[in-house]
Amino acid sequence: MKINSYLRVIGKGFLLPLTIIFSCFFPVSAGNHESVFLPPKGKILLIVGQDVQNISAYMEKVRIIPGGLSVYTSAEFAEGLDSADDNGGGIQHAQMLIDQYPNTAILMAIYMVDMEEKVYSGDVDQSLDRIGNWIKSVKRPVYLRIGYEFDYPDNGYEPEKYTRAYRYIVDRFRRMGISNVAYVWHSYADKVTRPHSDWYPGDDYVDWFAITYFVQPHEEMNSFAQMAEKHGKPLMIAEASPWFLSTSKSDQAWEKWFVPFFNFIRENKVKAVAYINCDWDKIPLFESKGWGDTRVQSNDKIKANWISEISKDRYLKSSFDLYRQLEFQK
Repeated sequence: MKINSYLRVIGKGFLLPLTIIFSCFFPVSAGNHESVFLPPKGKILLIVGQDVQNISAYMEKVRIIPGGLSVYTSAEFAEGLDSADDNGGGIQHAQMLIDQYPNTAILMAIYMVDMEEKVYSGDVDQSLDRIGNWIKSVKRPVYLRIGYEFDYPDNGYEPEKYTRAYRYIVDRFRRMGISNVAYVWHSYADKVTRPHSDWYPGDDYVDWFAITYFVQPHEEMNSFAQMAEKHGKPLMIAEASPWFLSTSKSDQAWEKWFVPFFNFIRENKVKAVAYINCDWDKIPLFESKGWGDTRVQSNDKIKANWISEISKDRYLKSSFDLYRQLEFQK
């Protein structure tokens, strides 16, 4: 049940936001947090990323605006929001995408590697507030991946520090009264040396479960999908790309990767999927990895198959009706 937004203070003659009163003493309870933005039954939110150049190229060639766009920033610097930034992984400029593509949602990732203590000690509060105020200003659904791929070994997240930092950000944003955000707990969904639950911030702090879908074994992905169902949380594929199967070199990627990918989506009741449409070999930060060209438009057959699939009614694209379907009100 939603709390009345305002409380009349007797004898003062003005209205004082109730959330401000509560935030002085208590973190906002997740019991009143309803910003899940869940697509209707049988629908899947389609998201494309992950940088300005590749998103623009996708729009030009595919000509179907997805329901969401991926953006990246960091807890330490809050870069790539109001102005362009490129750390070698492609240009991030969230506000430009907001201005250019109305009637879309945002999938935002907050990089937090080696920053957990800075986060929960308050050292990066100024940057967090910039992120929070930007989210509030855009007046559209934002799915927020805090410390994405928490279990990827190279990220080095210690469970206790990670969960403490994650909760700190959620609590801070709740105190700021940000209502257009859904919190996403994103696993890289590969083999780990300890249970995923060690990194779990708790049901009160997680709106969505999410996985990465590159070349991971299906048993790990299925296990995480089952965990999401057990906790009653919707499942998102937050990053997906057919690594090592360059679309520009062969159309075999369709049968080897895309077909199993779409089957996984259907079989596991995935409610949102974010495809990374880029040529990894031409991005400085990743050019030595050998991940290949994963742009759907670089192969005519794959492009045609992709358009045929995403044109189905089950995929939510940009539309005047999108926010209603996500139960979002400006």
